Amino acid sequence: MPTIDILTSFVTYEEQGEGDPIVFLHGNPTSSHLWRNIMPRVGPGRCLAPDLIGMGHSGKPDIGYRYSDHIAYIDAWFDALDLDNVVLVGHDWGGALAFDWASRHPERVRGIAFMETILRPMTWADLPGGGKARYELLRGAGTGEAKVLDENFFIEQALRLTTLKGLSDADWAIYSAPYPDRDSRRPLLEWPRAMPINGEPADVVTRIEAYDRWLSASPDIPKLLLTFEGPGETLLIGNEMVSWCRDNIAGLEIRGCGPARHIAPEDQPEAIAAEIESWISRKGLRTVRERTSPHA
Repeated sequence: MPTIDILTSFVTYEEQGEGDPIVFLHGNPTSSHLWRNIMPRVGPGRCLAPDLIGMGHSGKPDIGYRYSDHIAYIDAWFDALDLDNVVLVGHDWGGALAFDWASRHPERVRGIAFMETILRPMTWADLPGGGKARYELLRGAGTGEAKVLDENFFIEQALRLTTLKGLSDADWAIYSAPYPDRDSRRPLLEWPRAMPINGEPADVVTRIEAYDRWLSASPDIPKLLLTFEGPGETLLIGNEMVSWCRDNIAGLEIRGCGPARHIAPEDQPEAIAAEIESWISRKGLRTVRERTSPHA
């Protein structure tokens, strides 16, 4: 995998193809490995998928791993690779990072496809199933550390429970490899604590409110929401959130991709790739040209 020095550490990323960039952003607790069965089916284009800082093969600097830290590293990565005319594809927190980056760099964005991500500030009532009890545990001082750092909750339990088809032992091993000990799991703990619930954390809520304003006022930038059929307690975007997107996101298309749980790229890679590929063609987002980046 290519590696590039970013801020106080380094970021690794997958890359293939030629043309204007299509950037795939993962969330918690996955990595660029999430896109392995999707990127080869989307193109032509220069497909790139970074590992977020502290995750996958990227470095683990001594930082807080707050949402703002991830934004700083992603911003620097886009700039270091001189990425413009970008189509963004985001899942989970990768979708939130895509919305945030696009809202601040609209002149560099061709379109955004997203699935199972954070769309707006939430209340406890928005969390499906046992979500409230689980997030109270993960966000609690002491209880979160025990669950995520000691028990390795996201890798040992959540990763398997949030896929419908399950993971092979080989794929599970790739996802788990970056987190062999307590300290290495600190990035995983900060993600549930960043969820914008009942106004907290305030800085995350402010950023999400800002990208929501942009999403509603940018009809010239095509957007694609991919939805899935599954048990309500395993999906972030159910019927109510789909309706919210339809009412509040300009330039939006919505396409269903079949049965899945939250980590939908593991369950429906072919359907996801086909819908993204079709959308890129329909919207005229496909351009192929020689790279101009000095980092290419």
